[in-house]
Amino acid sequence: MLSGSDTGIGHALAKYLDNLGFVVFAGVLNKDGPGAEELRRTCSQRLSVLQLDITNVTQIKEAYLEVSEKVQNTGLWGVVNNAGILGFPADGELLPMSMYRQCMEVNFFGAVEVSKIFLPLLRKSQGRLVNMSSMAGGIPLPRLAAYGASKAALSMFSGVMRQELSKWGIKVAAIHPSGFRTGIQGTFDLWVKQEKEMMENLPADTKQDYGEDYLLGLKSYFQDMPISCDADLSPVLTAILHALLAKRPHGLYTPGKGAYMPLCVFSYFPLWFYDFF
Repeated sequence: MLSGSDTGIGHALAKYLDNLGFVVFAGVLNKDGPGAEELRRTCSQRLSVLQLDITNVTQIKEAYLEVSEKVQNTGLWGVVNNAGILGFPADGELLPMSMYRQCMEVNFFGAVEVSKIFLPLLRKSQGRLVNMSSMAGGIPLPRLAAYGASKAALSMFSGVMRQELSKWGIKVAAIHPSGFRTGIQGTFDLWVKQEKEMMENLPADTKQDYGEDYLLGLKSYFQDMPISCDADLSPVLTAILHALLAKRPHGLYTPGKGAYMPLCVFSYFPLWFYDFF
């Protein structure tokens, strides 16, 4: 069972696992949306599309009942918490509190809620819990304070659950990918709205301190982000597959160019060197 299958990594993962012969339960934010329709059209009959807004506990419980009915006593082998939001990339001081709350609600609380509700099915099969975090969840990255904080919380949750659930044979993994290109146009549309909200609510003295040129430059920054992102999602898909199938999966995966090196620098070098780096 995976969440966030409308677009991006979740959409590609649903197709990838279906193609490999898995029985896939693809949770989507909009069951009638284009992403869900494409999954129904292109995937096998093994794949089931589930309405799953992970901030809506009623929908999570309904998805659980639907999955339980289909798997019966065999249990569920894997849960992949993939659904997440990035939010507008800007300095932490500039971001409205609503952005911090929204990132935590989706990226952390939603994933925790899904995990807690589906764990009885994983216990039956001694299965796998895979949480899609981010390299921003392991190292501090400028302009990603809200997103990074929510992903860091998810990574810590993964680590604790890996320890606590081992007595039932459940394996838990966190995925920390580098930048990948995932459904960016929809993100742009949302960012434009979020930038407008941010600018309208900034105190005058804060605007003055940062300066108009810097604030306008944030728009150029998010427009240029896709250029540095990898369009090939296969490293992430391969990492998730290993987390689901390997006899001894890793607790942490860092797929993608540049995901591992900054983590090493952050972990083993003085902080002043990492900040300079």
